[in-house]
Amino acid sequence: MRARSATFVTSAARPDGFPAPDAPEIAFVGRSNVGKSSLINALVGQPGLARTSSTPGRTQLLNWFRVAPPPGLGTVPLAFVDLPGYGYAKVPVKMRAGWQPLIEAYLTDRAPLRLVVLIVDARRGAEAEEIDLAAWLSQRDVSMVVVATKVDKLAKNRREPALRAIQRAIAAPRLPIGFSALDGDGIPELWRVIAAAAHAADGASAR
Repeated sequence: MRARSATFVTSAARPDGFPAPDAPEIAFVGRSNVGKSSLINALVGQPGLARTSSTPGRTQLLNWFRVAPPPGLGTVPLAFVDLPGYGYAKVPVKMRAGWQPLIEAYLTDRAPLRLVVLIVDARRGAEAEEIDLAAWLSQRDVSMVVVATKVDKLAKNRREPALRAIQRAIAAPRLPIGFSALDGDGIPELWRVIAAAAHAADGASAR
């Protein structure tokens, strides 16, 4: 399952650079080097759309992509928004600290936001920053789905326990979606969640 099409739209370093809202938005957020770009690329079926790097912290702007959902999941275009990675980024601390108000401004005030995809490394589990962000989103009634990446690097008998541990740590209402960019695990399930959130009957925002 892959998007019918996906194209880069724009980047923004400040709220006044955010594009005019014209589609339901799905935001992707996670620690640096968690596999966020690989997840976006796998969803759209374009390996080079979101830039991937072995150097944590390369995504330093909010990046918008125009995405046409897979056949059968609606015809209304979506906007995928790639947020800067947090934690352990090999960039100056001052720059990294500056991302927090930018991310919070987006998550708090962006009217077309429908869903936040919170990405966790299945091997590492939910750490303090993921737990804090999940609580922050919950307090603001922002819709969220948790995705655990790199499940292919866990033995099969360790995958469900790892997902359940993440669910408990974050207090998520549902089991995280296990995802692998290598074998495509989790892509259909995540697309169904995204489509349901984007095309909610009342058209309400995520807050």
